[in-house]
Amino acid sequence: MTAQLACYDEDVPVAGTFRVELEAESGTVEVAIVRDEAGELHAISDICSHGAVSLSDGEVEDCTIECWLHGSRFDLRTGKPTGPPAVRPVPVYPLTVDGQRVLVDVDAPL
Repeated sequence: MTAQLACYDEDVPVAGTFRVELEAESGTVEVAIVRDEAGELHAISDICSHGAVSLSDGEVEDCTIECWLHGSRFDLRTGKPTGPPAVRPVPVYPLTVDGQRVLVDVDAPL
């Protein structure tokens, strides 16, 4: 597959998230489209690698997202945990903006 429409630019608030389900070759993938405090958009797995809950319900600070359940933080650019208790990264996906359309390729994690 290639990049597919995830949402529109206006759907994602600053320092906020927008949850989508996209189709990958392996099946449905839950993705959090996140706008960091600087206004940059990111696509990251919506499932915390520690607690298996939705990251899109968490808080965005700088270029990280915090899991609401146990407080793990993940870097939006790399998916690597920046704070415990998570020790495994979450996938991040290539994201492009075409006009107002936000496109994500879930078959090519970074």
